[in-house]
Amino acid sequence: MPVQLLDWEALEEFFTALKRRGFTLIGPQLQDGAIVYDQLEKPEDLPLGWQDVQDKGSYRLHQRDDEAAFGYVVGPHSWKRFLHPPSLRLWRAKRSESGFDLQEEALKDPKYAFIGVRACELSAIEIQNKVFLGGSYTDPHYRARRQGAFIVAVNCTQAGGNCFCASMGTGPKVETGFDLALTEVLAPSRHYFTVEVGSEQGAELLKEIPHQEASQQEIATAQQLVATAAGQMGRELDNSGLKEILYASYDHPRWDEIAERCLSCGNCTMVCPTCFCTTVEDVTDLSGQEAERLRHWDSCFSIDFSYIHGGSVRASGKARYRQWLTHKLASWIDQFGSSGCVGCGRCITWCPVGIDITAEATAIRNSQAVTGVKTKGTRHVQADH
Repeated sequence: MPVQLLDWEALEEFFTALKRRGFTLIGPQLQDGAIVYDQLEKPEDLPLGWQDVQDKGSYRLHQRDDEAAFGYVVGPHSWKRFLHPPSLRLWRAKRSESGFDLQEEALKDPKYAFIGVRACELSAIEIQNKVFLGGSYTDPHYRARRQGAFIVAVNCTQAGGNCFCASMGTGPKVETGFDLALTEVLAPSRHYFTVEVGSEQGAELLKEIPHQEASQQEIATAQQLVATAAGQMGRELDNSGLKEILYASYDHPRWDEIAERCLSCGNCTMVCPTCFCTTVEDVTDLSGQEAERLRHWDSCFSIDFSYIHGGSVRASGKARYRQWLTHKLASWIDQFGSSGCVGCGRCITWCPVGIDITAEATAIRNSQAVTGVKTKGTRHVQADH
């Protein structure tokens, strides 16, 4: 289908059409000094005229000089919290005469419509699809939530200080995995969106909303805005050979330098849209008549996360940071066929001490080049002199 055009005034009918289909609308809104994802009722709930300014360990909101609905980058929340909830009850049990009656938690399909999904976040959802749905054992709770979701993506028209999706090949333009994809354009006398259709469901919904085919000029304007964002990236990460470099850097002194700053707080894993680690907690009431099993998000930065009989496998902050970064940028590729990083920059923004994953990976790369270490598999191979 050719690229279509949707005026700002039609967004109300857009929301109504989604709700008429039984979707709960989830999208960006202003709360407690940040732009977060929560339930939307009308277009005016969007963060109109606000943008986020991000740097290492820094996040601030500023008012724009226009009424852009999607003029921000990304906030502390990702769509992970709706597809892979922070806390989920797996089952409950009640004591009976014959023992315990076990009742598994019913699968819930909340039928979400996600409004404003960025390209990096779409890539993160695809990565989590591989984690939860791609192996021999699938997560039924994730599957139920993911299958029912309607995705309205938004192309980025400006980049943030910590963005590096362009170097990760995950943005700023969305390519696949959406039902409808919007590009917001604020012309001097008109506020509109170009619309790309990505599914039959998206095409059917668009029929119910006033729209028209976009002109070549309108399409070119939208494309230029996205191209400008691609050139505005605040950071970049060179992925060439990075997996092998990290595998060859187990004893690199840079890990000690990072450990001196890292608080092992786990913020980076909590805000990351692809991290998926969990722990399981069994809870029994005081009477011993009822029990339940809960699954909670966990972090590889927790000393208890790798605890086995005799102690924790990764007892030091150095070991835990090395595990996180090496998994994210190297062994994740061996497990799932892609990097575990999508270049959203959240881990840089929300690190209390401003540790920058791109700077750390680059420092290790550069020092390996200086010392003349080549990589082959996971072994050190000294360069010829």
